[in-house]
Amino acid sequence: MAATPQKPAAATPRRKVSRHRGEGQWAAGHHTPLNGNEQFKKDDDGLNVRTRIETIYSKRGFDSIDPNDLRGRMRWWGLYTQRRPGIDGGKTAVLEPEELDDEYFMLRVRIDGGALTTRQLRVIGEISQEFARGTADITDRQNVQYHWIRIEDVPEIWNRLEGVGLSTVTACGDTPRVMIGSPVAGIAADEIIDATPALEEMKRRVLNNKAYSNLPRKFKTAISGSPLLDVVHEINDVAFVGVVHPEHGPGFDVWVGGGLSTNPKLGVRLGTWVPIDEVPDVYEGVISIFRDYGYRRLRNRARLKFLVADWGAEKFRQVLEDEYLKRKLVDGPAPEQPVQQWRDHIGVHRQKDGRFYVGFAPRVGRVDGATLTKIADLAEAHGSGRVRTTVEQKMIVLDVEEDKVESLVEDLEALDLTARPSSFRRGTMACTGIEFCKLAIVETKQRGSQLIDELERRLPDFDEPITINLNGCPNACARIQVADIGLKGQLVVNDQGEQVEGYQVHLGGALGLEAGFGRKVRGLKVTSDELPDYVERVLKRFQAEREDGERFATWAARASEEALS
Repeated sequence: MAATPQKPAAATPRRKVSRHRGEGQWAAGHHTPLNGNEQFKKDDDGLNVRTRIETIYSKRGFDSIDPNDLRGRMRWWGLYTQRRPGIDGGKTAVLEPEELDDEYFMLRVRIDGGALTTRQLRVIGEISQEFARGTADITDRQNVQYHWIRIEDVPEIWNRLEGVGLSTVTACGDTPRVMIGSPVAGIAADEIIDATPALEEMKRRVLNNKAYSNLPRKFKTAISGSPLLDVVHEINDVAFVGVVHPEHGPGFDVWVGGGLSTNPKLGVRLGTWVPIDEVPDVYEGVISIFRDYGYRRLRNRARLKFLVADWGAEKFRQVLEDEYLKRKLVDGPAPEQPVQQWRDHIGVHRQKDGRFYVGFAPRVGRVDGATLTKIADLAEAHGSGRVRTTVEQKMIVLDVEEDKVESLVEDLEALDLTARPSSFRRGTMACTGIEFCKLAIVETKQRGSQLIDELERRLPDFDEPITINLNGCPNACARIQVADIGLKGQLVVNDQGEQVEGYQVHLGGALGLEAGFGRKVRGLKVTSDELPDYVERVLKRFQAEREDGERFATWAARASEEALS
């Protein structure tokens, strides 16, 4: 009898094996570009585009610009194409780059530490009036941004800026961006340590240096010896914060891995104390770790904060010491909490030399070239040759003699630049917004200015520190997650069922005192037209419910959703 035939055994499904490409880390041998950005950087260093701008593009015009230069390498010299007028926010994520591009540029002037002479400020103002239709916004990283720049004018603008010691080099791009510093470095009476020598040496080592001109993405730096913690150190890639070591004296505490955008993270301490003369070595070590170990495969994971989150502070410090510094760092203390919430240096303050500095508040960083020129004239008329920009879109005049302080304050007031601002004028910031930015969805600058006026009218006696930050998109250039009231621009539906400009609301974010990200209440969105009503309502509830001495951020963390709606 024939044997019963057996059914063939079912084949075991074969697991698809995909070759892991890693994260594009150079230190792991992953040098093959894994995206278009990495490819154009490998094809030609971004710093080299300057020659093409000077010899080709400025002579042949906008249409002659290579696309990889236009939307890539030109950022290495501070140039972004700006948004074509008339494109509404609903089309921001739909249109191709070439459909969003205008034939004009934003140009960013880097002002490391916010430090300017009045001569430099006057040149910035003159360039604004001659080449930028009067535009000259102060950013929350101490820079000045022009708009309406023609490619034909860029070489002459560079010539004038560099003639007074300014530059646009690596003001944008996958590079070491502007190094923000205390605007009162070297003059404040309460300063722990003057960081200026370290900042100058850091600049000397990395700017225009091709060893650091191809990073995975942008790299943000902060350094300050002020006890006010006045450089938002918690949200920079690397930050040096003034501290006093019980044995070694004044020096710096090191933080790494901070950043906002759509995946915000606060920086972490490495637990080290670094003397001022060693800060540049540590800085080069940190930026080199980012260059060599940073993730280059996916652009949305290419910031240092993701590497720090994966490694942790202990491993990061070990790699820094063992592979880059070749020595151990000294353990050190954390900075003390500042004694006041405002850390913008607004108002009249005595300097360590007996003279005074005067901090004043433009509206949401919006000034113009004529105003900047007048500020330079006023400063000089009152005995000063130095001004500063701040990380809150504000400005400071240094070195004013006591008998000239009040007249300077009055003259600034005449320019709508008050040294005695309301809490709303003092605490409101706004990014560029849809007026010029290709990523934006809503208007911000004008909306922020109007909000200030409305709140001053409705709540004239409100005098608590409050920060209100408006951002035109989710990228958080205006630091919405760490504001008392953070407003993220998006399209929302109004009561008539129409899609209109509006904001998602973040409440209770903070830096410095008790750093943390703002709270989002489910479904809490407001239209632009409703914004003054909403902010007034929330602030009145805060006033009614707050405990004695309680800050807005603390109240917002414990308040009911009903109170925040």
